[in-house]
Amino acid sequence: MDSKFWPNAQEEKKRYLEHNNDVEDTRYQNFLKPIVDQVITNQKVTDKGLDYGAGPGPVVQYLLEQAGFKIKLFDPFFHNHVDNLYQTYDYIILTEVVEHFHNPKFEFEKLIKLLNESGNLYILTHPYDDSINFEKWYYKNDQTHTFFYTKDSFEWIRNHFGFNHLEIGGRIIRFIK
Repeated sequence: MDSKFWPNAQEEKKRYLEHNNDVEDTRYQNFLKPIVDQVITNQKVTDKGLDYGAGPGPVVQYLLEQAGFKIKLFDPFFHNHVDNLYQTYDYIILTEVVEHFHNPKFEFEKLIKLLNESGNLYILTHPYDDSINFEKWYYKNDQTHTFFYTKDSFEWIRNHFGFNHLEIGGRIIRFIK
């Protein structure tokens, strides 16, 4: 999205508060379950994790803690724990976050530095491909979605930032450092 159309910080936060991110909402839990299952499958409960862009209701943290995992939070609007950005992690989760980046290059540079060697970056987003009618695509209608990704975008990120591996499974993208 052209930067002149980006929402300001107050508009962004207001929009995020419209989302139903209630940790008790089973529909939202089920929506996030596939990425949580990826973490449970690929990580150890002793691994250090970060939910980057956790939102007002940290459902990922809630679900992972039920499985014995501990995960820290960062969100510039709701969990602005900047000290969590001065540590490194075995895995980082971004659920419905990357499409909000105003400067993806800067954000991915930051994320790769936060990952330990062989660390995993788990992303939940809706990649764009040629089978999607952009004019009718629901995902573009959110005014806070400023950047969209394709399979080629993720391949470029893998190569440019030096990730060793990339997996794309529907809406779940996994980079391995």
